[in-house]
Amino acid sequence: MQLTGSITIDSLMSLEAYSKWRKAHKLELMAHRKMRSVQLGEHINLQFESEQTIRYQIQEMLRIEKIFEEEGIQSEMDTYLPLMPSGSNFKATMMIEYPDVNERKRELARLIGVEDRMFVEVEGHGRSYAIADEDLDRETDEKTSAVHFVRFEFNASQIQALQAGAAAKLGCDHTNYPAHVSIAEPTLLSLVADLKL
Repeated sequence: MQLTGSITIDSLMSLEAYSKWRKAHKLELMAHRKMRSVQLGEHINLQFESEQTIRYQIQEMLRIEKIFEEEGIQSEMDTYLPLMPSGSNFKATMMIEYPDVNERKRELARLIGVEDRMFVEVEGHGRSYAIADEDLDRETDEKTSAVHFVRFEFNASQIQALQAGAAAKLGCDHTNYPAHVSIAEPTLLSLVADLKL
């Protein structure tokens, strides 16, 4: 899978080529996804996206749906490309995970608005709060969704600090889910590689 900095129809593999590539590289991709995953407390997991994870997601959808016509390929790209970091941000799929159905229902009602209270705090700088669910509203008056898409935007001084090795933490200051965790160095290095000034 060739990483090019942007995903275009021409940069995607054919279904046949992807099928061969997938067999040889699936474990490597799973390791990349795991490294870019940050657990916040017991019940929230953020999967930070990258060109590699988004390219994989598009290729997987094309494979599963057996899409090979340009219009269908473009439709999948239109769905997933907004989730790819654009140089000034981290983007993530946020999952609220409660295995027990009744507990999940109760907690999703208690966690309305939690996606807006997520933040990344760069050492020596203020918090960058998540911009959530830009594609569609994922909560009601009764509950929040178990899955959200969040974007953390950074200014030039935050990006410079991160590129110079500043630590960062992921946190949440929602009344019913106060938590924070330092982002592990290997994960942060991978995320910082997506930033550009």
